[in-house]
Amino acid sequence: MNQPLYPDLNGQIALVTGASRGIGAAIARALARQGATVGLLARNEKRLDSVASEIVSHGGRAFPLVADLAEPDRMIEQIRAFQADAGPITLLVNNAGVTRDQLLLGLKPADWDTVLKINLTGVYHITRHVLRDMLKQHRGSIVNISSVVALMGNPGQVNYVASKAGLIGFTKALAREVASRNIRVNAVAPGFIDTAMTADLPDETRRAYMQQIPLGRFGTPEDVAQTVLFLLSEASAYITGTVINISGGLYM
Repeated sequence: MNQPLYPDLNGQIALVTGASRGIGAAIARALARQGATVGLLARNEKRLDSVASEIVSHGGRAFPLVADLAEPDRMIEQIRAFQADAGPITLLVNNAGVTRDQLLLGLKPADWDTVLKINLTGVYHITRHVLRDMLKQHRGSIVNISSVVALMGNPGQVNYVASKAGLIGFTKALAREVASRNIRVNAVAPGFIDTAMTADLPDETRRAYMQQIPLGRFGTPEDVAQTVLFLLSEASAYITGTVINISGGLYM
């Protein structure tokens, strides 16, 4: 399938979190194809190296950054090293996230804290650091990966839904803060996307979701990556503070 044409991203420096697989890896590949230098941040060094090697083998530039969003000092240290090697960051994708699913009465405080710490507080730490580069350059684009469940709710995921709904609020507030400095902040809300995270769901659950999707298929990481690429590029220069729902019609 031919890739959509987007403005050239040569000279742009991008950081993608959760880039070792799934949606994050697809976004990193899409950015590299358009000429951006990409920092890949995740916990799994082996998978990160694999994605980075793949990008480099196709002529792109990629830097694996091994860090956990739950450890902000280590994470910022890795990002600073990337900035020293590659240059000021102009594009940021906050994609990394975890789930600890359980109905509220059975949800342990530690599982609530872990999901909020990584999915929302981790975004705060990374964005606050990277934003300094963007403010100095008077340009930048940030895309936060939320979820369709932040818009429609989902039983057994109060912690995850709260974190992803919080990310939408974060997106809108920050978009208003930095618009005057030519920095745009948007979010996407993917629905059921075929990734390692969803592959372990029981067949019955997958069939139930499929029946609710008007387009009749699950999404792919590339479906999300192409929308993110659009929001990062100048093709969406007049869009900020927006949430794009990528769910095949699951949520309307």
